[in-house]
Amino acid sequence: MNIYLHVEVSSRELDSKLLLAVIAAERGHKVIVSNLGEIINGLRMRFLSPGIFHTKSLTPGKAKIDRHQNLIDSGNLITSIDEESGITTSGYNEMVKMRYSEKTINQASAIFGWGAEDSEVLKKTYTKFSYKIHKTGSPRIDLWRSDLSNFWIKPKNIPQRPYLLISSNFINNHMKPFHEIIRFYREAGYLDRDPNMEGFLIKEMSEEYNRFGYFLSAIKYLSINNNGYDIVLRPHPSENIEAWKVFLDGLPNVHVIREGSITPWIKNCFAVMHNSCTSAFEGEFMGKPVITFTPFKQKYGHPLANMLGSRVENNDELLKKANLFFDESINSKNNKENQLNDIMLDKIHFDKEELAAEKIIKVWESLDNKNLSSSVNWIKFEYFLKFMEIRGKFFNWIKKVVLFRSNSTTINHKFPDLDKKDIYDRVKRFKSILGINKKIECKLLSKKTILIKSD
Repeated sequence: MNIYLHVEVSSRELDSKLLLAVIAAERGHKVIVSNLGEIINGLRMRFLSPGIFHTKSLTPGKAKIDRHQNLIDSGNLITSIDEESGITTSGYNEMVKMRYSEKTINQASAIFGWGAEDSEVLKKTYTKFSYKIHKTGSPRIDLWRSDLSNFWIKPKNIPQRPYLLISSNFINNHMKPFHEIIRFYREAGYLDRDPNMEGFLIKEMSEEYNRFGYFLSAIKYLSINNNGYDIVLRPHPSENIEAWKVFLDGLPNVHVIREGSITPWIKNCFAVMHNSCTSAFEGEFMGKPVITFTPFKQKYGHPLANMLGSRVENNDELLKKANLFFDESINSKNNKENQLNDIMLDKIHFDKEELAAEKIIKVWESLDNKNLSSSVNWIKFEYFLKFMEIRGKFFNWIKKVVLFRSNSTTINHKFPDLDKKDIYDRVKRFKSILGINKKIECKLLSKKTILIKSD
């Protein structure tokens, strides 16, 4: 069977997609892991044969609905797990209205839920499509498991001293200016589905600047007064990392780093500090102390995430708690068994006997038909991708030299170019941890596209 895995934000999704790909390849399937453009162009130009297109959301924007319909008309099936999981927010009723519609669910052949809450709300809201909704859990949660922990190696830029990990997610520090965010929501149809959303976003942005100021003050306070540890500030993938570097310039024990997935940074820290972050769930799951910094009463944000861990309300409480966890880590007292508390149990489905990735692949296999397993000429597809890359460079050159647009080439912060050795090493580690002896081919077809299949 041909399986096409869409990655939007590589630091968030790439490892879980590689996990899916390796297990699927071991079961005889042929898997492409790539960004949206290279998959869609390959299918549109028929260099790729029909298969399962697994995407990161079913938001009901016109462009996405049209794209999915074209894929279906060409013999492909659509499946999805929403990477904007909603696990940090109370309830799922708003998410189910904003992220889905009858039309997008009708187009999908299967929808996978992170846990009991999102799965059940989806089934109740879209009753006639309940058979399409599967409570599998997320492959991203698989990567938090202790039996897969050896997949994570120490990041290259890890500080030599123990460090407190601070997870950041400030929309006021977004890569896009606020008016571009509003434009995106308008064009994607969010503002039509919720007429109050624009006003909500404006008020949320105002509060975000306040929260940002408290965080900046707290980081500087910790930097000056801590017991001898470093601080790693981890910006969200959508944040402007250069802005953080300016704000924290001159603090020698503070490192602003956004290298790879956040999971190995959580694994190697002595504690996680956050406000309204998914990292609180991940830290709790992985048995790490979590500090929830709530310096004022918030009207916005993610209240469920802020119910986790040890809550502190000012810089002195924060320093005391961080120093305590640091001292305990020196004495090896702050390691605990990973447990799902009541908050997490509704949000996350965790099966000790079977990975979420395995459950998803079994659903895919139940959808299989002869049309989804047609052979693909991978060499032609690879040449097509190389041609597209050369053409892109040529047009960028034209813009720069002929049209004098020196800023025409931009870096894709969501999905930077892949590194061949790094990808091969990740696949090799997955094979070792999963006990896969079957020979699996892993090949980079372009800077954005990985082919994984069994020989």
